[in-house]
Amino acid sequence: MSDHKHSSPVTSPPSAGGPGDAAGPAHTGSRWPLPEERFWSEQTDPHVALPPSLPPHPHAPGETVPPPPPQGPQQRPAQVPGPQPQPQPQPAQVPAFQRVAGPQAPGRPGPGPQPGGGPRPTVAVEEPPREERTAAEQAPPPRRKRDPYLDNVKFVLIALVVIGHSLVPTLDADSSRAAYIFIYVFHMPLFVLISGYLSRNFWNSNAKTNKLVDTFVVPYVIVEVGYAALRFALGQKWSLTVIDPAWLNWYLLALLFWRLSTPVWKRMKHPVPVAIAIYLFAGFSQISGDFSMDRFFGLLPFFVIGLVMQPEHFEMLDRRWIKIVSVVTVLAAAAVAIFIAPRAKLAPFYFKASYQDMDLSWYMGLGLRTGLLVCSLALCFAVLALVPRTETWYSDLGTRTLYCYLLHGVPVLIAKEMGWLSQPWLFGPLGVLAISSSCFALAIVLCLPETRTVFKWLLEPRLTWLYRRPSGS
Repeated sequence: MSDHKHSSPVTSPPSAGGPGDAAGPAHTGSRWPLPEERFWSEQTDPHVALPPSLPPHPHAPGETVPPPPPQGPQQRPAQVPGPQPQPQPQPAQVPAFQRVAGPQAPGRPGPGPQPGGGPRPTVAVEEPPREERTAAEQAPPPRRKRDPYLDNVKFVLIALVVIGHSLVPTLDADSSRAAYIFIYVFHMPLFVLISGYLSRNFWNSNAKTNKLVDTFVVPYVIVEVGYAALRFALGQKWSLTVIDPAWLNWYLLALLFWRLSTPVWKRMKHPVPVAIAIYLFAGFSQISGDFSMDRFFGLLPFFVIGLVMQPEHFEMLDRRWIKIVSVVTVLAAAAVAIFIAPRAKLAPFYFKASYQDMDLSWYMGLGLRTGLLVCSLALCFAVLALVPRTETWYSDLGTRTLYCYLLHGVPVLIAKEMGWLSQPWLFGPLGVLAISSSCFALAIVLCLPETRTVFKWLLEPRLTWLYRRPSGS
C-alpha cells in the first residue's frame, strides 16, 4: 500500500468562448487561394506546432481531467491534533510555450511528491527580457508568398483582351469572327468573376477601400481624357463624356459600382439567384451606357458568383476528370464558334444589349441570355481548371494586368487608325495567328515591371493626403 496521499482533483478554468471552445479552434488551416489581404504565420495559424524543445502541456486549457478514485474509510488519513499545515498557493497558469513538462530532467524536482511527503517546490520559469517581448509582440507576421494561380489566370485573360480588341478590323473574315466570338464568350465574364472573388474581404481593409478612388476613379478620369486627346490627335472629332465611358474604360466604372454593391450581396441569403433574375429582366429595358450601367447589369451574375465562391470550389477544379471534361468543353466551344461565325450577331456577346435592340421577342431573349450565361460559366470553369496552378514564367506578369488593360488601347488604336490591322493578308487564319502573336508579345511588354515603374505615378497615384488617418494612429 502506497504512502502517497491523494491530491485534490485538477480542474481547468472554463474557456472564455463558451463550451464550444473546449474542443479547440475550428479547422482554419491555410487553404488555396487566400484573399489578397490575408496572410498566415506562426502567430496566427492555430495549428502551428510547438518547438521540439518545448513539448506541449499534458493537459490543454479546457480539457476535462478525470478525478481520482474516491477514498474509502480505510484510506482516509488520520487527523493529527495541533496546527495543520497551510495549503501551498497554486502557481499561476503558465502559457503553453513556457510550460515545463515531459521526462524528468537530471537535477530538477519531478512532478510528483517529494520524499518525506513534503510539498513540491515551485519551478521558476525564466521569462525573456521585457524589451525582447515587446519587440516580438510588435513585429509584423511574416508575409506569405503570393499564390501564382490567379496571377496565371489574369495574364491569360489580359492577353485575350488585347487580341480581341485587335481582331476588330478583320471581323469580315470568318476565321477572325470565330476567334472573336470564342474569346468574348468567356474572357470578360471570367475577369469579372475573379474580381468578385477578390472583393470578398474588400471592405475589411482601409487600404482596399481607399483604392476605390486611387485605382478606379482617378485612373478612369486620366485615361478618359488621354484617349480623347489621342483620338483628336489622330484626326477624329474631340469628344469627352466622362459619364459615358469610351471603349475599354467601361470596366473601371463597372467594377467600382460592383464593389460598392458588395455589402448588399453579402447580406443576402441567396445572392446568386437574385443576381441572375436581375440579369434576365434587365434585358427588357434599354439601359444606357452612362456610368457603365448596361455592363453592370449584363455581367452582374459573374461578379456575384465570384463573390460567394470559396477556396474549396477552386480546389474541386483541380481533378483529373474535370480537366478532361474542360478540354472537351473548350474544343466544343471552338467548334461551335467556327460553325456560327458566318451568321451570328455580335451584340449578345457584349452582355449589354436589350431584347429589343437585338430584335428578339421576350421569350427568345430570355432563352438567349440564359443559354449564353450557361455557356459562359462552363467555359470560365474550364479555363480555370486548365490554367497551371504552379509558378510559371508569366506568373509575375499577371500581377500588373491593370497597366496592360489601360495602356494597350494606345498602340491598338494607332494601328487601327493607321490601317496596319486592315492589310489584306490579315483576313484569314494566317492573319489571326499573326495578330494573336503580336498582341501576346504586347501584353508581355505592358506587364513588365519597367512599364509599371514608368506609369505608376499616373495609373496608381498615392493620394494619402486625401484620407483621414485611422483612429489610434
